[in-house]
Amino acid sequence: MLKKSLLALALLAFGILPAAASTLLGQLAITTAIATTTATPVTSFSAVPPQRMAVQANFVYGSGGTTVDAYLQTSLDQGATWVDVANWHFTTTSARFIYSLSALTPNSTQVTPTDGTMTANTAKDGVLGNLWRVKYASTGTYAATTLQIDMISGS
Repeated sequence: MLKKSLLALALLAFGILPAAASTLLGQLAITTAIATTTATPVTSFSAVPPQRMAVQANFVYGSGGTTVDAYLQTSLDQGATWVDVANWHFTTTSARFIYSLSALTPNSTQVTPTDGTMTANTAKDGVLGNLWRVKYASTGTYAATTLQIDMISGS
């Protein structure tokens, strides 16, 4: 216990904050087609947006269905507008995909924000706000199928 406390103090002394984790979309059961829906926004773990984050989508396929799309979104204006940062596109196979994102990646040209229309299975580095949510939709009738999205972030 003392070693963990000393490690935490050393990390804080050098300005290295420990990572924080959150579930953005808890194990969502997908049965019937879901019209575009948004999960409750999650606030980053400080007033300052994270510099880096890893986000994992876990799709457990049962049977049936056609497609599921999930968009990781951030807001730079306290939730007035939302911007797609990543998209996961699932069909009829279980899959687990991870994106690693960094606010330190420079965007030397303007970023045109999208809201629920980002190209399938892509991510946009460099845009990390302090509010996060997942927008999702599905087509077809699934059975015994779930989707969960988790993130871990740090400075």
